[in-house]
Amino acid sequence: MPSEIVTVDPATGKTLERFQYMSPGEIGARLDAGVSAYRSWRGTSFDDRAQLLHRVAAGLRAQRQPLAEAAVREMGKPIAQALAEVEKCAWCCDYFAEHATALLAARTVESNATHSTVAFRPLGLIFAIMPWNFPYWQVFRAAAPALMAGNSLVLKHADSTTRCALEIEQIFTGAGAPDGLFSTLLMRNENADERISDDRIAAVTLTGSERAGVAVASAAGAALKKCVLELGGSDPFIVLGDADLDSAVEFAIKARFQNNGQSCIAAKRFIVEDGLYDRFLPAFAEAAAAQRVGNPMDPQTQLGPCARSDLREALARQVTETAARGARVVTGGKPIEREGFFFEPTIVADVAKGMPMFDEETFGPAASVTRARDEAHAIGLANDSTFGLGANIWTRDAERATRMAAEIESGMVFINGMVASDPRLPFGGVKRSGYGRELSEFGIHEFVNIQTVWVGPERRSR
Repeated sequence: MPSEIVTVDPATGKTLERFQYMSPGEIGARLDAGVSAYRSWRGTSFDDRAQLLHRVAAGLRAQRQPLAEAAVREMGKPIAQALAEVEKCAWCCDYFAEHATALLAARTVESNATHSTVAFRPLGLIFAIMPWNFPYWQVFRAAAPALMAGNSLVLKHADSTTRCALEIEQIFTGAGAPDGLFSTLLMRNENADERISDDRIAAVTLTGSERAGVAVASAAGAALKKCVLELGGSDPFIVLGDADLDSAVEFAIKARFQNNGQSCIAAKRFIVEDGLYDRFLPAFAEAAAAQRVGNPMDPQTQLGPCARSDLREALARQVTETAARGARVVTGGKPIEREGFFFEPTIVADVAKGMPMFDEETFGPAASVTRARDEAHAIGLANDSTFGLGANIWTRDAERATRMAAEIESGMVFINGMVASDPRLPFGGVKRSGYGRELSEFGIHEFVNIQTVWVGPERRSR
């Protein structure tokens, strides 16, 4: 068991910083502070909460450059994408600050009562377990709605992005957040069950792997606590025969290689109808090979390194085994011989069920391409997955795609556009991609007590 947290720059493989895990006493003190903050915060007005969230948004924008650079150093995303991520977090704070009052307004319901309402009350201290791939966005899309609903939150971030976690806490402190309203726990993954079962924790939210989701759901179930799980994905990117080829290829590149291909909602399985397959494949491969790979701090870089050496090794195994089972590597296919954890932008064609790149989630810059006979076959291939997070459909016939969307087994379907998260829209999946929703009205309602208030007729004594 490691005695400390060691962060590593994936572009060089060199150590960045060392951090000490918090002692049980330190963690307990932070949980106590979180509960205390909740008891006060729940009584504040929406306006007071909104003012804090707006100040947090301003702090994010003021620290945009150093925050982005911290993310680049710890997980390797290109600097332009890191800057955009920080700005998106600020937007999320502003959005919920401006809309929470309406989203959480009590609702009158007709019943046999003189008056009956449904009210939305906060739950308490939320335990957020977050991954490294979007070290700011994953946190804020959970924290902004939870805090606006009147909860407090403690964060257990991925060890590899510990500096980012501490920077987020500092942003809240600098914005004047009450002590304990948002804090970071530097703790071992193995101790998550103990935290989930702690009476001071009211509910849990996780973004992470399928394996982590099983563990967290089991612990939360044993403790009878609400949890939201946003897990892995193997998103289909369906290209129908009538699609605009140039647009489909342009967005296929963005959808697969954003964040160095390390995103739960990155398109991973490209399912192309027979009539366009032989034109799409070479165009897609050529565009992938042209991706500028390099130092993620360089604004011109389009593709940085895998975040860790083990992730690069896992991706290499998936590509190698898929090719061994009959698929064809069109471009790329192996690690790049340079310092750091870089991998060639890779396209693998003729991928079928039973091959790792079809059956498993691929986390890195490698795409699988599968030929579909027709629309029905494309839908069948899309649904032939244990995951169900997002899906893309490309066609000139939007009505046709809308009809297809009803048959796609995923939490989100984007037609002629790339799957993305947006504070205004619910985000989440089905099947082994998890359950519950983040963002939007549906996300802010996940961590509230939906309380019925029933008022009977006035009774007068004689």
